[in-house]
Amino acid sequence: MFPSIQLLFHWIQLWWDTWNLRAVILFSLFLQTFLFFSAPLRKRTTNSLVIIPIWLAYNLADATAIFGMGLIFKPCGNALGPYANPELVAFWAPFLLLHLGGPDTITAFALEDNELWMRHLLQLFVQLASSAYVFILTLSSNNKLWLPTLLVFISALIKSIERTRSLYLSSWRRFRDSMIRKPDPGPNYHNIKDEYSNQESGLPSRLEIVEAPNPEPSAGGNNELLPDVNAGPNPYLLEAVYHHFETVKGLIADLKISSSERDKSRSFFLKLTPKQAFVCVETELNFLYDILFTKTAVLSGYHTFIPIRFTSSMSCFAAFLLFHLMDPKHKFLHHNIDVEITYALLLGTIVHDVIAFFVIHTSDWGLVHWRLIKVKNTLDSIPSVDQITRTKRFFVVLPRAILYLFFFILLAICLVIGFIVKVVLFMWIIPIMNRRWSGCIAQYNLIFYCLHPRSKKWDMLIGNLGLTNILDGRKYVKTKRFNEVLRDFIFEELKIKSMEADAIEIAEEFCSAKGDWVLGREGGCDNLLPYTLHADYDNILLLWHIATELCYNTEDNNSENDKFREISKVLSDYMSYLLIMEPSMMSAIAGTAQIRFRDTCAEAKLFFQDTGVLDKEEDMIQACNSILDVHTVVNPSTVKGNKSKTVLFDACILAKELKKLDNNKWKILSRVWVELLSYAACMSFKC
Repeated sequence: MFPSIQLLFHWIQLWWDTWNLRAVILFSLFLQTFLFFSAPLRKRTTNSLVIIPIWLAYNLADATAIFGMGLIFKPCGNALGPYANPELVAFWAPFLLLHLGGPDTITAFALEDNELWMRHLLQLFVQLASSAYVFILTLSSNNKLWLPTLLVFISALIKSIERTRSLYLSSWRRFRDSMIRKPDPGPNYHNIKDEYSNQESGLPSRLEIVEAPNPEPSAGGNNELLPDVNAGPNPYLLEAVYHHFETVKGLIADLKISSSERDKSRSFFLKLTPKQAFVCVETELNFLYDILFTKTAVLSGYHTFIPIRFTSSMSCFAAFLLFHLMDPKHKFLHHNIDVEITYALLLGTIVHDVIAFFVIHTSDWGLVHWRLIKVKNTLDSIPSVDQITRTKRFFVVLPRAILYLFFFILLAICLVIGFIVKVVLFMWIIPIMNRRWSGCIAQYNLIFYCLHPRSKKWDMLIGNLGLTNILDGRKYVKTKRFNEVLRDFIFEELKIKSMEADAIEIAEEFCSAKGDWVLGREGGCDNLLPYTLHADYDNILLLWHIATELCYNTEDNNSENDKFREISKVLSDYMSYLLIMEPSMMSAIAGTAQIRFRDTCAEAKLFFQDTGVLDKEEDMIQACNSILDVHTVVNPSTVKGNKSKTVLFDACILAKELKKLDNNKWKILSRVWVELLSYAACMSFKC
């Protein structure tokens, strides 16, 4: 028995020594290809079966490239493997460096990855030194592949520097510093202080001339003249969105915009329909995603993208031609499989570059820079709504210079080919790639969570393994389509406030409202105001979430209020999901949300167990009715004290108060939830 085991181990070792580098090289190429095509799905779907493989591939890609370089740096194979030919090993080394640069579609999986740009820079130096060392060693043995190796090395160096610089530009501090305008000392006080004497004499002063405001460009037009957002990309619309994005993205970095920029942004959105406004917002969020998680921050300008990528792509293409002309099957290598692997590496790199070229030029960024070439980071140059509708001016006026003429002809060809590929591949074969986001919103329900508990032993096991959040996301989080009814209602509610917020003080009052603004303007809601005032946001949100669920499951559908009923339910479960499952997004307002949530769930489970609800078929309606049947004459805080932060029966009292409003209840509830949503959105900028 033991000799057979020894023979098996010997066979495994022989196989590994022969195929280890080949397997690692092919696996690294597979990971790069998989990430290149699948990474854009992150922002287009919420399916964990898609997200988890992307996460695994992202984390394995760098480790595989580093491991492969270790195998090359210290060869441990036998004469049957590629190590028998050091020229070939040296030629494969820069491909691993190129893979460390990663695809254009993903540089970071999470924001924390951008903060590790110095670690990636160190890895780049180590890989660079290892590749150069292996290459220099082969020069002494008359390496005939030295020129193709050097060309691939140049391309790999460009790709790696691009990724490291993208991580650096997307890091929090650098991202914030990039949006701070240049220092402005203002008028020279020492030179113009005497000009004030001229004002007293009635003469025009140089100070008045310097400070004379320029007339503001008109944002005229009306919403009826805006193009149909489904009619295809419109460069004027994208230009307007891009200028607006360049101004408001500072809010994400906790910077403030000027009052004039705020007024222009407000007037621009007031002219839009709900559909157009949401397309503008999702386009801006798409711009933000590209800056933080892809190489867009480095490749966004044609003046940098064209020369650098041309050099990188041509280097790989020249290396492919040289390698092919040298006929390596007869001159250099012992195994045809190594030749095929080398061709796969070369062709894979070239195909990635070609597809990336078309994808970038037909993306939102490509269309924006097609129109602008170079834009100013100000909202003053936003085109009017009338300009946006002039789709006939899609192609900019071609410059007289022959070089620029060739440049625009090349871009036009790229756009045509790219759009044909998009129509065929994305709209017909993979329609999910034709949208900017998933189009779904997550739903998390506290009552449903309490009615479907795990066993204590299983809950303890997954908790010790750190899998609670992942499995909770699979079991308790659902998704719902973001429909037009919900979109229009949210926009109209926000538009009402925006039209009244003509002063910054009023705007700040609206942003700080947590449901009290709506209740204060609705008749007969005085009894509900205490549930929105003088309380933490997480307390208010859980209160209204449970109360909404109690009312939703204990009343029959009413066609007259069915729209508001469904809006309230969707927004309630969505805000509950953000508070419980995504606490980092609401860290500035979450407070003791996790403690309050656990205390409330513990009381709900104990109550359901005492009433026998858990012993029967889990029924939401029965569970909600059992809660409402409790006599809540005594204030729950009087019984519970201050130790427990549960809000279950406080929400029961709120639900009974809501039921007194009869048919008007769901409209009020839906408006309250929009206000709670907008408050979380405003405060999230401070996270």
